[in-house]
Amino acid sequence: MAVHERRATGVIGVGSPTVKRHRTRRPLLAVMAGIALLLTVVVGTALVNQLSLWNTAAATSPKVAATGARLTTVAEFPIGTFLEDLVVREDGSLLVTDLNKKQLWYLPSPTTGAPVKPLLVYTFDQPPFDIQEAERDVFYIDASDYLSSRRSFLYRVDLRGWEPGMPAQVQNVLEFPFPFSSANGSTVIAPNVLLVADAMLGLIWRVDLSAGGTKASATVWLRDPTMSPNPITYFGQHKVQPGVNGLEYAEQTHFLYYTASATKLFMRVRVDPGTLEPTGSPERVASGYQWDDFEIDENAGVAFITTHRDNSIERVPLDPNSGQAAETVAGRPFNPQLVGPADIAWGRSAGDYGSVAYLISDGGRTAPPPDGIVRTAKVLRVELGA
Repeated sequence: MAVHERRATGVIGVGSPTVKRHRTRRPLLAVMAGIALLLTVVVGTALVNQLSLWNTAAATSPKVAATGARLTTVAEFPIGTFLEDLVVREDGSLLVTDLNKKQLWYLPSPTTGAPVKPLLVYTFDQPPFDIQEAERDVFYIDASDYLSSRRSFLYRVDLRGWEPGMPAQVQNVLEFPFPFSSANGSTVIAPNVLLVADAMLGLIWRVDLSAGGTKASATVWLRDPTMSPNPITYFGQHKVQPGVNGLEYAEQTHFLYYTASATKLFMRVRVDPGTLEPTGSPERVASGYQWDDFEIDENAGVAFITTHRDNSIERVPLDPNSGQAAETVAGRPFNPQLVGPADIAWGRSAGDYGSVAYLISDGGRTAPPPDGIVRTAKVLRVELGA
């Protein structure tokens, strides 16, 4: 007689019992849970570290230099103008970029002490940021649609033989390879080699120019958490606070210095003079301000840094182990002539290096000053230690 039994593991019929087995998934689920936990810890730790960088404490009240700076207005632009960068040419004239109108301006050499009249040189397709002179009267200007398409480009502006009023020879030599980008500060570190800060991607590009300078290629030179932008500020300011901003190369010591606005850091990283690649990790030099562009004096071993939203010029030792203290050379107490300083560059006359510079400001367009008054954008002559 056939016997039928019902068991929890399956049905047993006539003949040899056959058990229907189920493979357990518990080990696989355990492994997946472990991986998820590890990723959570890694991402969480990275986020905590990044938040701590974004929350860098404001600088304590710095020492005000006994001998400050004498400021003289060289030129003025209408209220709302966003002057971003400047360069001083060998003949003493100046080139200045305006983000709002996507323009490059020329200023005659301000040697008489009287204000000079700006002259329009060129209007770009994107807002122009930093200017670098690769050889005499040949300039490279990076530009970026940082508020719209987020595409960045590099232009070559050849002013050899140019006179005010003549059309300028301008050529687009590079579109940066990543589609979401915001080129900002730059510096020349060797013939035909530039470094360009990307304030949106939080990295520094290396740009290699062709022998004639009319072609270029870009590769990532360095990426570091200190360079990251702060997207959280978008909700309060409707604009992401930029990451890595200004760049300057110290030829004597082979250090690349950079400011990072979002993390309020002034950093440096050593450069191999042979390969021109970074060596070691970036090192903190100073912190506490929303630093912008700057200039260095290698003879004195200091940097003069504009603080843009903080309306001051800070004198900071280039060596964080020097034991020297940072000093405010202009802007404390608040000076209505110095509102929204964005960049500073040495004059080109004999004796200017380390003592006479030119500075641009946006008049408070980006961040209104303590008195709430937005003023004209200015180009200033800065006599340090005056």
